[in-house]
Amino acid sequence: MEKAYIFLADGFEEIEGLTVVDILRRAGVEIQMVSIMGRKELTGSHGIPVVADAVFEEVDFSDGTLFVLPGGMPGTKRLAAHGGLAALLKEKNAEGKRLAAICAAPSVLGGLGLLEGRRAACYPGFEEALTGAEVSFDPVVVCGNVTTSRGMGTAIPFALALTEQLAGKEKADALAKGIIYAV
Repeated sequence: MEKAYIFLADGFEEIEGLTVVDILRRAGVEIQMVSIMGRKELTGSHGIPVVADAVFEEVDFSDGTLFVLPGGMPGTKRLAAHGGLAALLKEKNAEGKRLAAICAAPSVLGGLGLLEGRRAACYPGFEEALTGAEVSFDPVVVCGNVTTSRGMGTAIPFALALTEQLAGKEKADALAKGIIYAV
């Protein structure tokens, strides 16, 4: 079974993070919400409390096939500043594992040099942080093992793209129909 990890920090955009968790779980993908804050209790960028499944330092990521970064401020800045997460993302990229980021969070991948020579999308105003990437304004961009997306309004197509990668197009299409998502 495919396994995904989504990394949360205080100030993450709730819709971007929880939409991915919800849709992947509906698809039967095991996804674990991992706090980088040293505690499971987090607060999103709009004051919504969330309890993560685990704390970064306690997780063995060896079984992961997808590693997701939601946007939001100051959550994205906290993700970018976490040395353990940076090392993990570089390692998983080198292994060809799937990386995904939405909104401001593609800037984390850009800062690590992981978007070099790829197409990538982000929230307006973060384009310069996509170091080495060809900037796209498409809602969702899949380029090799990296998926990026533009913001809260693209959270559902972003999550469905990840579902398609991990569970197949048929499952993603069935989920889109089941949640009354009009494309």
